[in-house]
Amino acid sequence: MAWSRGTPRSIAVKPDLSPLGVQARKFVMKTSFYLSVQRTRRAGLTLVEMIVVLAIIALVAVLIVPNVIGRPDEARVTVAKTDLKTIAAALRIYRLDNGDYPTTAQGLEALAERPTAPPEPRAWATDGYLPEVPTDPWNRPYVYRSPGQNGAFDLLSYGKDGEEGGEGLDADLSDRTR
Repeated sequence: MAWSRGTPRSIAVKPDLSPLGVQARKFVMKTSFYLSVQRTRRAGLTLVEMIVVLAIIALVAVLIVPNVIGRPDEARVTVAKTDLKTIAAALRIYRLDNGDYPTTAQGLEALAERPTAPPEPRAWATDGYLPEVPTDPWNRPYVYRSPGQNGAFDLLSYGKDGEEGGEGLDADLSDRTR
């Protein structure tokens, strides 16, 4: 009987030297080695995988970024249209409260601060109708006329060029344009 060296006899385990026991031990050792190597290899991403991921991200950026970045003027037109509709709504509420729209002389300032020029509003909202007098996306004041040429009031932005008329981005925008 062969006992393991350096181990007390009461704890020592007798090795299984039968052919089946040796092969089973070899199988277990090979399998555990293979699994540990496989786990080590899959612990992170390979360089090739990283390059593929970066290539996909670059391709998506090339396709999307020009569509988003190349349209600041179109975005300004959209902002101006939205502002015009918001101001027109505030003007309608002003009319409901006070019986009429602000005059051309009172202008859009009448929506942010109580007008002192006649006709003074009889029931001006304490917080006003707009927090401040807006400017168009090209940093010019909106054009307001009351009475207007096309209705009770005209509310316009002269577009990118700031001059009446024009086409495309230079076209005049009104609260009635779609």
